[in-house]
Amino acid sequence: MIRILSRMSALALVLGAMTAQAQGADDHDQALIERGAYLARAGDCVACHTAPDGDDFAGGLAIESPFGAIYSTNITPDPDAGIGRYSEAEFAAALRKGKRADGANLYPAMPYPSYARLTDDDLHALYVYFMQGVAPNDHQPQQTDLSFPFNQRWGISAWNWLFADQQPFEPNEQDSDRVNRGRYLVEGLGHCGSCHTPRGIFQQEKALGDDDGDDYLAGANLNGWLAPGLRGGGEDHLGVAGWQAQDIVDYLATGRNAHSAVTGEMTSVIENSTSHMSREDLAAMAAYLKTLPVSDSTDIGSERRISEQKTDQTEQQLRDATALDEGARLYLDNCNACHFADGRGGSGVFPALVGNSQVNADNPTGLLHTMLAGAQLPSTSERPEALMMPGFGWRLSDKEMADLATFVRQGWGNQGSPVTPEDVKKVRNSMDAREGFSGNPEATGANHPDDRAGASAQ
Repeated sequence: MIRILSRMSALALVLGAMTAQAQGADDHDQALIERGAYLARAGDCVACHTAPDGDDFAGGLAIESPFGAIYSTNITPDPDAGIGRYSEAEFAAALRKGKRADGANLYPAMPYPSYARLTDDDLHALYVYFMQGVAPNDHQPQQTDLSFPFNQRWGISAWNWLFADQQPFEPNEQDSDRVNRGRYLVEGLGHCGSCHTPRGIFQQEKALGDDDGDDYLAGANLNGWLAPGLRGGGEDHLGVAGWQAQDIVDYLATGRNAHSAVTGEMTSVIENSTSHMSREDLAAMAAYLKTLPVSDSTDIGSERRISEQKTDQTEQQLRDATALDEGARLYLDNCNACHFADGRGGSGVFPALVGNSQVNADNPTGLLHTMLAGAQLPSTSERPEALMMPGFGWRLSDKEMADLATFVRQGWGNQGSPVTPEDVKKVRNSMDAREGFSGNPEATGANHPDDRAGASAQ
């Protein structure tokens, strides 16, 4: 009996150890899944791999390129429609080298030149998350079908050889841990250079990191919008260089700060990615950006601090409401209630127009789009209110919109060039129909001179 009891005790100990080991393995996998989910947020994978009204990661989003629409793929673990049959090595090759499991090249709309910076540990966590933490989805997205010669994927191999030679990230021993963490997130997972670095004639990013020169994060035009320069060194410049590190953190966490509020494609980045990141990581990104000196070699982001004298002159003109040109009158009627006579808006609520990057951009498309259609701030955990600027396309003619935009771009010492009615018409015609935007008021009679007083009071 004693022998039996002894054996039973030994068996219980073995089973207990196996249970604890299994529980430990489960906990380890769960921790990897959670880490991978965080990294996927930092990489903003959901933004490109989710179609409007589609399921997360099921693909189908049309990404506009100079060569036509590139449709994102299904990256759920479905074995047929998605990446369920990918080995970890094949998954790593897709992220770092732009190679599908069948050996074909991915189009560089997938930011693999940036993801090449990922460490092995982060790649492993991402793989575990996508294989175990994402639900399979059998959605078959529309296939990319570019015209010749851009449909010849083999040709991308030469492009990769020329322009995508990044290596996994290695910290710079001369920098702090915080700055190195920020560099890793900005250059790698965040792939900030994909939008904020100017591109060359072959649509390559002119720099993939700060080691490549001053073009990195110097600003670029993206589908008519300004992706402003992110180089934050110095204090005598407009844009990010005039912000404190905490301003950058607030902007990435909430889409707004004391100087600006998000518009355009960056809204999705805030909503889906950076607002879900830890304050420590956002502070690291800000610390890194503040180490990058602003370069005078590019037009975007190199404007000097605006003239305080001109700022005061515009404010006084609006307060006195005398000697108003058409643009100033339209500003008082349509904009003054939120952005005020000093053009500085309300901190964290209404963005400042003074020194605003979109206002001062060489290309006024982004500003005009916002004025025509309006904009809405993202709702984040820290700032759940989804404040909205109404669009004025329904009530202002092309001429009025041009006068107003010109006033904003040249008031308070701003340095934007004049806007023409033809500029406005081009943007208006390119916009999709949307609720509250009914085209040109000149065609509908909505802006008849007799209606202006009533419209201004609404």
